[in-house]
Amino acid sequence: MTAIAATDALTGLRTPFVVERVTIPPSDLDPSLKLRVMVHHSGRKPGARPLLLLHGHPQSSIIWRDVAPALVDDGWHVVAMDLRGHGGSDAPPVRTRDGKDEPPAEEGKWRYSKREMARDCIEVMKHYGHESFWVVAHDRGARVAHRLSLDHPEAVKKMILLDIAPTLPMYEKTDVRFAGYYYHWFMLIQPFGLPEGLITGAPEAYIQRQMVLRPGSEAVFSPDVIATYVASVGSWEHAHAMAEDYRASSPLGPDLELDRKDREAGRKVQTPTRVLWGAKGIIGSLFNGLELWKEACVDVDGHATESGHYIPEERPEEIINEVRSFF
Repeated sequence: MTAIAATDALTGLRTPFVVERVTIPPSDLDPSLKLRVMVHHSGRKPGARPLLLLHGHPQSSIIWRDVAPALVDDGWHVVAMDLRGHGGSDAPPVRTRDGKDEPPAEEGKWRYSKREMARDCIEVMKHYGHESFWVVAHDRGARVAHRLSLDHPEAVKKMILLDIAPTLPMYEKTDVRFAGYYYHWFMLIQPFGLPEGLITGAPEAYIQRQMVLRPGSEAVFSPDVIATYVASVGSWEHAHAMAEDYRASSPLGPDLELDRKDREAGRKVQTPTRVLWGAKGIIGSLFNGLELWKEACVDVDGHATESGHYIPEERPEEIINEVRSFF
């Protein structure tokens, strides 16, 4: 991969991508929010089917750099979106750096919930004229996609989720091995200021630990890609947003509150779903991911890939083939 800036990570590929920030209309839960999300899209051509790509932590849309061109060649309108608080998207605060609440308390509770982030996806795809679409999502993006398919079942035709198990049972099944491997889940939900300060104090060390030194990872990240991620997490605003993403999914957060309500009501994902996990990664070694997804979905299949966690970067050809076969 040649040296390219963060916003040019997809435009630098052989298939030209348009880069723009899409304004998200404020929701009833967060009426004062002003938010723009960064989107790379391949241009809407006649007959092209819409495909939304969602990245994970602590990354951005550049994870799709080796996947997106082939999907465009296959006739997809590819829309790769940076989640709010990540990459080139705005990172609206829940608290200011002096610890004071920025929005009202109720808005702060929901600002980085997966429900609100899923709504961002709906608004982005509507912006490009798509009322329904297909989804491929990795890591935190896959958690957004999970909520997206529950809240907007008519919008998601099919989805592929990469290297996650459902959030609620992961917390419920936590043991010392999981806590050690997934230390960041527990670090990032700590009180305001602590995780933000730790990350911004040593952003390169954090990226190295999360991506290069992650157990089972076989991804090869160029210095340009590492520098892009370091620059992002080194910003207080983005470190704060990433922490709030995890705080929203903590045992006392709104995401698990919604998940519990879904479980109690017997509400499951209706969208046809395929789940993939890295055979050399942590999800594959600690969880029976497919069985957990069978409890959450009415129509799901899946299998392991010979990779670690970063499947789009370790095995891009497998993602391309899965899209071709499942979609």
